[in-house]
Amino acid sequence: MSDLKTKIIAAVKGDLAAIEAALEDNLNPYFDLVSQVAGHILFAGGKRLRPLLMIQCARLCGHAGNHAARFATIFEYLHAATLLHDDLVDGADMRRGRPVANQVWDNPTAVLTGDFLLARGLSIAADTGLSEVIRVIAGITENMSQGEIRQMERKGDSSLTEAEYLEVIRCKTAVLFEGACRTGALIADAGAERVDALTAYGYHLGIAFQMADDLLDYTQDLAALGKRAGADLREGKLTLPLIHALSRASETDRARMVALLEKPDFCEREFAALVAMLDQYGGIAYTRAQAAEHVAAAKTALGQFAHSRTRETLMDIADYALVRKA
Repeated sequence: MSDLKTKIIAAVKGDLAAIEAALEDNLNPYFDLVSQVAGHILFAGGKRLRPLLMIQCARLCGHAGNHAARFATIFEYLHAATLLHDDLVDGADMRRGRPVANQVWDNPTAVLTGDFLLARGLSIAADTGLSEVIRVIAGITENMSQGEIRQMERKGDSSLTEAEYLEVIRCKTAVLFEGACRTGALIADAGAERVDALTAYGYHLGIAFQMADDLLDYTQDLAALGKRAGADLREGKLTLPLIHALSRASETDRARMVALLEKPDFCEREFAALVAMLDQYGGIAYTRAQAAEHVAAAKTALGQFAHSRTRETLMDIADYALVRKA
């Protein structure tokens, strides 16, 4: 995994530097409080995966313009906005190893900064001069809001099905990956087949990324993940490892898992017992297998593109989504 990560970072080093500069440049003209709160989440060690995907997909389609990094900031701003809002809605206390923004400042400041970042993303989208890009960004914001509402409505609901879970993660995660890849193709003026292929790549990558993230909630600690293991469970969120295990568990073990879902102040020993049951009933293995299928589908979508360094990087990013540790 470390070798793959090192390879990817070496391939995108210049793009990462351009994205960092563009993220800061696009905040500088605005008053200090917005920059401080936005910077608290934006510059706390994020992977920049979404803007990187936009740049890589644009390059794969032959884009050679000077504004790719600026347009790519749209997707980091949208992502940061959702994190600011989600942390408040979920009552989270840590994000990327730091106290959440609404605890450092206050709830109204965090909400309004998130709103500003959403608006900033739309403003930059308008600067592309492409109505289809504006349509993509508007669709992303609508879907992400719907995904959060769906998840909020079903918090703590042990009857949540796998199909319902997939719709939530499509809205909350996959549409942003999908939109980043699609926008890269659009600004490169790619043909319809290439646009659709990269849209499919982004969708499957986003689903795999979220499934892998859901696994990490049961397998990683604060130092690696930037938030406590079991954070999703404490917030009443059912993810695929638990959904699958619940569907296969004995009546007694199912009752034990549901009881823990209803007890957000569970201790480490209780959490360890739950993870053991997820293992016993195949929840962890099943989630990993499903994520692997989506990684394979993402890589298949790149099949119509000729071999190149950029295509290889996108293939590596798909593989990394599954094996990452944070």
